[in-house]
Amino acid sequence: MLSLRVLTPADWDLWRDVRLAALAEAPHAFKSRLEDWEEDGEQRWRSRLEDPDTYNIVVLLGGAAVGMASGIAGRGGVVELRSVWVGPKARGRGVGDYLVGAVQAWAVRAGAVALKLAVIPGNESAIALYRRNGFVAVDEVGELLPDGETREQVMRKELG
Repeated sequence: MLSLRVLTPADWDLWRDVRLAALAEAPHAFKSRLEDWEEDGEQRWRSRLEDPDTYNIVVLLGGAAVGMASGIAGRGGVVELRSVWVGPKARGRGVGDYLVGAVQAWAVRAGAVALKLAVIPGNESAIALYRRNGFVAVDEVGELLPDGETREQVMRKELG
C-alpha cells in the first residue's frame, strides 16, 4: 500500500536519505551530482524543507521511502515540479503518477495556473511519465547541463 508523506523541516534526515539514494541510483536523471550533496550538513537539507513556497513529499511502500518529488512555487502562477524519483523496487507500481498527481493537487490548491519541469534529454521513462500526465514539450530553453553542450528539455502542463 502506497502512502504519501509531506515533509517538514523535522524530516530533513529522511529527505537527505531519499535524495542521496536518488542521486546515487540515477545520476543520469539529475543535473545535481551526488558529490555536490553527500557531505552537506543538516542546515542545507533543512533549508529546502523550511521554504514556505515548496511542497516536498516522499511515497512510502511498506514503511520504506520509495519515491520523492517537490513542487516549488514560481512567478506568474507557475509551479515547478522537481526532484522526481522512484526507486527501482517501486517502478511500475504507479508511484511516479502518484507523485506527479500529489504535486499537481498542491499546485491547484495554491492557485497555480501551470506546472513546469525540466527533464534530461534521453530520459525516456521520465518523459513518458510526464507525457502520460499531460505535460507537453515547450520551446523554452532549458538550463545548460554539466557537459557544457546539452540543455534540459522543458515541459509544461496547464492547470484549470
